[in-house]
Amino acid sequence: MFGPLFNREIAIAPRRDVTYVTRSLYVGVLLLIVITAWLVFSGTQLITDVGDFARFAQTLFGLLAPIQLILLTFLAAMFSAGAVAQEKDRKTMILLLLTRLSNFELVLGKLMASLLPIITMLLLSLPVFMFIVLLGGVSYYQILRVLLVTLLSILAFGSVGSTIALWRDKTFQALAATVLLVVIWIGVCEVINAGMLGKTFNGVSAVTLAAMFSPWRAIQIAAQPAIETNGLTPVQNFLVAAAAIAVVINLIAIAMVRIWNPSRETRSTTLEQDTWIRNTAAEEQLLDAITFDTKVNHEQHLAVSENTNGNATLSTQTVTANSNVNVHAVSPGRVRHVWDNPVLWREIRTRAYGRKMWAIHATYILFFLMCSWSLWSVVQEYITPNTAQIAGAVVPLLFLSLVLVNAQAISSMTSERDGGTFDLLLVSDISPKEFVFGKLVGIFYNMKWCVGLPLLIFFALYFNRCIDFTPLVFLVAGCTMLFVFAAMIGLHIGMNNENTRTAAAMSLGTVFFLFVGITACIWIMVVFSGSFEAQLQPFVAFMVGGGAGLYVTLGGRNPSRAIAWAAFMLPPSTFYIITSLLHGSLHLGFLVGIIAYGFTTLAMLIPAIAEFDIATGRTAD
Repeated sequence: MFGPLFNREIAIAPRRDVTYVTRSLYVGVLLLIVITAWLVFSGTQLITDVGDFARFAQTLFGLLAPIQLILLTFLAAMFSAGAVAQEKDRKTMILLLLTRLSNFELVLGKLMASLLPIITMLLLSLPVFMFIVLLGGVSYYQILRVLLVTLLSILAFGSVGSTIALWRDKTFQALAATVLLVVIWIGVCEVINAGMLGKTFNGVSAVTLAAMFSPWRAIQIAAQPAIETNGLTPVQNFLVAAAAIAVVINLIAIAMVRIWNPSRETRSTTLEQDTWIRNTAAEEQLLDAITFDTKVNHEQHLAVSENTNGNATLSTQTVTANSNVNVHAVSPGRVRHVWDNPVLWREIRTRAYGRKMWAIHATYILFFLMCSWSLWSVVQEYITPNTAQIAGAVVPLLFLSLVLVNAQAISSMTSERDGGTFDLLLVSDISPKEFVFGKLVGIFYNMKWCVGLPLLIFFALYFNRCIDFTPLVFLVAGCTMLFVFAAMIGLHIGMNNENTRTAAAMSLGTVFFLFVGITACIWIMVVFSGSFEAQLQPFVAFMVGGGAGLYVTLGGRNPSRAIAWAAFMLPPSTFYIITSLLHGSLHLGFLVGIIAYGFTTLAMLIPAIAEFDIATGRTAD
């Protein structure tokens, strides 16, 4: 239906072991959340009749539906962008353009091939939701609405990621622009829903308009029992709007795919190569001419030497003059001096990640201004805002910064592999310290806006007397450690995985689990409130399962005791940090965060340097 690219993915996907592992893990995680919620509910509340089961099912369904939406739409955007970006980095996109594939088959075939595992995971969640129906309180129509909202959100966000990747040249630009656009999309809808831009728009209420374009608002409405209304329901409005957005975006991609590709950079590189070939041929011709002139002059020199010694001196001067011709005069140019660390020089002094990085920075600054405006509104409304009110404006910016730093770290490694330059680095005399620290310094230099602006907000809160000096120190030091951790985990996973899409999914998925997944656990605690002692046992099981997943992700190829300790320590530590921040205990959260994330960073950094040859395949283990 979508052409050869989609047909190839359908034929190859069942042959991969990772296909079945991913499906089993996803269903297992959903069932683990269901069991954890049930243990918390049954351990904290008295169950007397079927009404208690129905209330539990309603609450659980309202919890699972948003979690699934966030996870699958995030993966859809990243998978679709990464699949196209990988084709460009490996220079296979040009080969696809040279085939008889139509624009329709190229765009939609690549899009649906990348979304195939995501849609399969959505279908696999249907039996879990049907199981919830057996408890009562949830209808089949609610499940249908939730699945449709999630499916259309996947298609819309996947179309955004695919189109941006077809437009931009580099992997990092595609991933970063996709994440920024999706976050700004949701953020604008939340601003509209809060009524900050007005209560109505041409007779349509702000809440209705936000639900029409925001998957987050639509999924919350879809999970509720149906309400009879005149005309289209909010869920139906969203389905129509999301389908229209997906169609329009894909039509733009179909119309522009052969205009955007090959990119201007690829064309200029090809032109430079042609110019270099012509200049090389000209230099060879010049060298041949010099050789010929030298040979002739040498013969004349021998002839003259037989007659007179005075003329021999003149002949020797002629030969010397002809031999000193500048053979590089044909291709003059500015000489660029490489630093002692060529890896750092490439990261900072070249356009390794595209010519329009300023667009990524400008978009991020726009989101920063949105968060600053929201925080300023909170400060003006509340003279002394509490921790939760400040976090509502700062946490989205901080999470986006961590994702962008992590995406930059992944791209710094995968671009080397896909471009074929990583093998050249391995046969050079570059030391592991030069490579690793060159990459890390380059990451923070390229992401200076994403690192500096969140820290600037903390200083602004301090000067406005919203926080004291001690919390300022804790926040700055703790966030700096998180940025170093996000960069190091991207390098670690990128170094141990050759596939761009797999590395991006594992690295970004780890960041996603540690912050969004742990937040979901706290959400369960808040929803099924009760004594903490009754909730401790199921959450310990959940943390152990999360630690096992982290160990497979971080130490699957190069296991170590330090990685094992770090993997099983991070989930409970993150859980404690978030709860400490919510209770205002910054010093305890800071101490635990520095120990946990600092130890994990060192557990990845030290082997990256000490075992660099083994990790990168330079030498066999």
